[in-house]
Amino acid sequence: MPMEPGTTRFTLVRHGQSQAGRPGERFPLVDGHGDPPLSDLGHQQASAVGERLRAEPFHALYASSLTRTQETAAPLARHLDLEVRVDRELREVFLGDWEGGLFREKLHEGTDPVIHEFRATGDWGAIPNGESNADLVARVGAAVRRLHDAHIDEHVALFVHGGVIAALLSEATGGPMHRLGGAENGSIHRLWVKGERWVMRSFNDSTHLAGVMTP
Repeated sequence: MPMEPGTTRFTLVRHGQSQAGRPGERFPLVDGHGDPPLSDLGHQQASAVGERLRAEPFHALYASSLTRTQETAAPLARHLDLEVRVDRELREVFLGDWEGGLFREKLHEGTDPVIHEFRATGDWGAIPNGESNADLVARVGAAVRRLHDAHIDEHVALFVHGGVIAALLSEATGGPMHRLGGAENGSIHRLWVKGERWVMRSFNDSTHLAGVMTP
């Protein structure tokens, strides 16, 4: 399908693997969100993303306000000699009282009734004071509309998070967020936006990670 005039071509990249937490310890917070850096594997994934995308004609690179997306964007930024612009509205879903790594622990334990509700509904709002799916879609959707207006007829890379990718592709397809989850670390997704017409062009492309060590 040819790209119509007035379209912004977005390439969405999920950040590389972040460092594992330790039971009872919390990650530092940025904008209220847990902010672990990339792991060694995550840096390898970021390098693979940079190699995969370096030949593409990007006009701008954006990352969320969290360290793991900015570190993932860094190799491509060096290849292209482009600045990574930080947009805090692209940050991950807010996990409320379970930020800083507690959600990971609760999910691993699997015994908290809230985890059962979250698994049954697929809605992040089940977490105490967490951001609901609807609020997440509204926040990141508004950010993409703003970036579309600023980059019409351009190609833009957004280095973001799994929840953000699910929210944006839910907006594009009308499908439920929980069916669009599971983006792999370092995966690539394509989204075309022209006004209120959003088209998902690809999902969870991870072919460039074939030679990267897996956990």
